[in-house]
Amino acid sequence: MASNAVRAQVAAKWQDSFARLNRTEPGITGLMSFSEAWTLAITFLKPYDLNDPTPRPQYDMRQVRTAFDTINKCRRLPVMLEVFLEDMHKSQHLIAWEVGVHMNLYESNSDLETVRSLIFRLVEWYNAWKPTAERVPVIYIRHLVGNTPFTDSAKPSYPRYTLAFQTHLFSILPTSFARGVKMLVAATLVRTVSKPADQNDRALWQAFDTLSLIERYETLIASVGYEYIESHVLETCTGQWAEPMLANLRSWMIDKIVPWMLWPFARGATNADEAKTMMQGVGSRFDFHMHKTLCDLRTREIFDIIVDFPDSIGALHDLKARVYAKFYYKQECLQRVDQRAEFVQSIRQASNEEALLHPGADTKDILISYVSTIKCLRIVDPPGVLLFKVADPIRRYLRNRPDTIRCIVASLVGDGESGDSLVDDNEPIQPVQQPEVENYADPDWTPEPIDAGPDFRASKTSDVISTIVSIYDSKDLFIKELQVLLAQRLLAIKDGNCDRERRNIEILKIRFGESALQVCEVMLRDMTDSRRIDQHVQSQNSTIMHPTIISRHFWPALETSGIVLPGQFKVLQEQYAKEFSIFKPDKVLRWLPHLGRVHLKLELEDREVDADVPPLEAAFIELFSEKGTWTVDELISRVGTVSRSAALKALATWVDMHVLKEDNENVFRLLSVAEEPTPGTKSAPKLDELPPVMSIQQQQAEQMRVYWKFVEGMLTNLGSLPLDRIQAMLKFAPGYDRTIEQLGSFMEAARREGLVATKDGMWKLGK
Repeated sequence: MASNAVRAQVAAKWQDSFARLNRTEPGITGLMSFSEAWTLAITFLKPYDLNDPTPRPQYDMRQVRTAFDTINKCRRLPVMLEVFLEDMHKSQHLIAWEVGVHMNLYESNSDLETVRSLIFRLVEWYNAWKPTAERVPVIYIRHLVGNTPFTDSAKPSYPRYTLAFQTHLFSILPTSFARGVKMLVAATLVRTVSKPADQNDRALWQAFDTLSLIERYETLIASVGYEYIESHVLETCTGQWAEPMLANLRSWMIDKIVPWMLWPFARGATNADEAKTMMQGVGSRFDFHMHKTLCDLRTREIFDIIVDFPDSIGALHDLKARVYAKFYYKQECLQRVDQRAEFVQSIRQASNEEALLHPGADTKDILISYVSTIKCLRIVDPPGVLLFKVADPIRRYLRNRPDTIRCIVASLVGDGESGDSLVDDNEPIQPVQQPEVENYADPDWTPEPIDAGPDFRASKTSDVISTIVSIYDSKDLFIKELQVLLAQRLLAIKDGNCDRERRNIEILKIRFGESALQVCEVMLRDMTDSRRIDQHVQSQNSTIMHPTIISRHFWPALETSGIVLPGQFKVLQEQYAKEFSIFKPDKVLRWLPHLGRVHLKLELEDREVDADVPPLEAAFIELFSEKGTWTVDELISRVGTVSRSAALKALATWVDMHVLKEDNENVFRLLSVAEEPTPGTKSAPKLDELPPVMSIQQQQAEQMRVYWKFVEGMLTNLGSLPLDRIQAMLKFAPGYDRTIEQLGSFMEAARREGLVATKDGMWKLGK
């Protein structure tokens, strides 16, 4: 049971409310007038159906204002707001029906005009139900819709009404509506790029703003910009490497994309500075996306860009990071999008996919690709971090190739068939620089980049040859290979002109130093001395023989042979040696009769044959002057130690000239009178001519055989040993200067021959 005090309190509240509603009118007159005012206001505000053809009732606005005054005096406007919002909620089925009709039509025909008309229709619904100042006195709008009725621009805002309308609207929109909005936005972007300031687009964006579709679909609208930028970059930049494209893309962004961005992202801006501030965030994201798209494209194309260098230098300038100060980089594509690791991985993957680092690839092609990579990555990343990461597997692969040094040296001496393109004629010749220990006291010292690995060492040289030579730990290997190649080129000279080789040596002195090429100087001097000696001998006793006389101790090892020249050739050798001993009594000639060329004129019964052949071919045809038919074994026995394959090759030369004919197997006859070739006659297969100078690998193999006795003794006395222990002990052997990699190659060759065996890195003698 309620107490008397509670009853009194409730009665007082009731009387107060009644007095407020009745407004101290006699009886219930005031209450009746409030009820009439309430009914009129609710009916006036109630949402109506725009599709209903029945005309709306007309109201006397003076009565409406009086009704709102009455409700306001009774402090019931907040309650009226709730009733109005509830009525609006009950009327949402009208909008839902309209949305359903339009979206069903759009899903059937995919016509953007359907979505466009729906959006403008929704704006009509929004404006029709909104309690605007024309319908409701402004002083009451704040109580009806909540919050402040005016913004800074002195226009009324309707947050609670708008929120309620949007909440109901967004709950009934199907998923296909977002797809339609995206296509509409994309269409506005295309039109803005082609012809700016389209009034239809202005109205559409205003409709978006009214319905708050921009805020709801902000990510979707931004995705339209991303996709359009990406498609433009791919369309205009794919395969276009000659000129930098980044500046053109930035100008295109400013001229075409920024005007479109004003609609969704800078609406309401009153001046350019305000618009710039509003678009700063999304503009930065668009600019980043443009850089990333271009960087992704160039990363995918990087192998072709490297192959096409220097015609592709423009694409490299788009990727590079420009240095403006000692510790400051202006970021371009690669640096800004932080995609350096992906860039390195792309080049490595492309090298493998293009079968570059493959046993079947030519070493010259790998070197050319490596040189292009060096030049390209020095443009992209001047400090050299990217080059270090990309080149490391290439350098390791080239280091293990047996002919790498030979290809590099051939390019240094201008051998066009062996890789002349490695040397840039426009690049200044610089000494080959060896890695140096960093000098931290140097005032120009700079720290390594943050993404440099622990083994990275900044390269201060811009000479490509120095970078290539640095593949190996020492330049001595190049000097030895250079001596071999020079020896081959000098011995191949027929006219005695060594000017080209002398010029190459002078250039190489700049790269490797004069002391390193002293042996090459001796070789060139030997060629000059040889001509002088030959001129003296010819003056004393003219002869048709013109040998090349060299110093045995300064030239690389020449291949030896047991050939003994018969007949007149032997007489010529003896006569020349006699005159030489008179001129140089303190020296002795040691002939290498298998080297050189012999020019012959064969006088047969019905013809004469001129031939320029090696000495072995000349020796065989000389023997045919004794008798007309010889077997292969008989010929070999007369010219000394000659392999059967070399003899058949020499005889095949005369068979091809139709001077000899093979009547039976291994039986050859001199054709004093020419005969027609026998159908089906096959000449012996021609083998590739071996170089007269032993290669570096052959010399090293011969030298390592000397140290095999040391290795055999170690493994016999000490048992199984690791490779580094064998290397350390061989250091005590006289003249041993091999690297552990060379020792490993030698031990592997010995393992294949069954001399040693290995297990878990330990080497032992084979069984």
